[in-house]
Amino acid sequence: MVAITIPIIREVEQMMNYRTLGKTGLNVSEIGYGAWGIGKTAWLGADDNESLQALNRAIELGLNFIDTALVYGDGHSEKLVGQVVREHSEHIYVASKIPPKNGNWPAPGGIPSSDAFTAEHVISSTEKSLSHLKLDVIDVQQFHVWSDEWVGQGDWLEGVQTLKDQGKIRHFGISINDHQPANAIRLIESGVVDTVQVIYNIFDQSPEDELLPACQKHNVGVIVRVALDEGALTGTITPDSEFSEGDFRNRYFRDDRKQQVYDRIQRITEELNISTDQMAETALRYVLSHPAVSTVIPGMRSVRNVERNMAIGDGKGLPQEQVELLKKHRWVRNFYE
Repeated sequence: MVAITIPIIREVEQMMNYRTLGKTGLNVSEIGYGAWGIGKTAWLGADDNESLQALNRAIELGLNFIDTALVYGDGHSEKLVGQVVREHSEHIYVASKIPPKNGNWPAPGGIPSSDAFTAEHVISSTEKSLSHLKLDVIDVQQFHVWSDEWVGQGDWLEGVQTLKDQGKIRHFGISINDHQPANAIRLIESGVVDTVQVIYNIFDQSPEDELLPACQKHNVGVIVRVALDEGALTGTITPDSEFSEGDFRNRYFRDDRKQQVYDRIQRITEELNISTDQMAETALRYVLSHPAVSTVIPGMRSVRNVERNMAIGDGKGLPQEQVELLKKHRWVRNFYE
């Protein structure tokens, strides 16, 4: 068994491509690990042992970037991530996120920054995350929501700088509100942010309009979330798909949305002449085909999904003709509402 497994690992490690995460200078794997699903809230069905196996396997295959958050399972995700990171000698970059003090996702317009982020809240939340992770420093600490109205407001930036001065965080980023990629341009232009995390996929191509060019201009790292559109772009959602009671996907795919998704996926596979089994790979490669993207962070709760997705981080992206064909499949909608 060992003789079979080791060559497979080495082969995939050689394939893994790394990109610079903007001005941070960190070289991160094209495929990162989105750790929302292992927090055991919202996404249901995770098993801690399987989650740990998946994380460890991803690292074996060259992954070196994990994104988690304080609110994922009220720290449960961070605890699992920290456990795995501490067990590895190689450096695994960890990104986490500070929840808004008012508990509002996404950040509504017209409220002061102090409702969501104060220096005290930024510092205390980060210290909680460090306690869960049992690490000395977070490589990229992010605000979990953002409003561009907050540029120049309040004392949140003082909190960020204090954490940097204390050596508790290395870099600062934000997670942009769902489907609002332009709601970070002012912050990017201000020069105080190192990374942005954004929804970007075959359906939501809107970051290509303003955000990604701005990130390229100002050397801001781009972390892509929801590249598979909460499962819609895996090709596995059908009108008969069912989810566990309490799983947020019951709301995300409510009413006739599963049928809408299914119909659109059929059109994509027919046009590209691919099978539905190739949809997830196509979706991830589409995102990685944009030069502004540093890493994409799909949720991978099983070793099987890890092995499938890690093989995609080979630096090849999609052929340009397929990228162009997919442009017509932009779909403006917000299933979170």
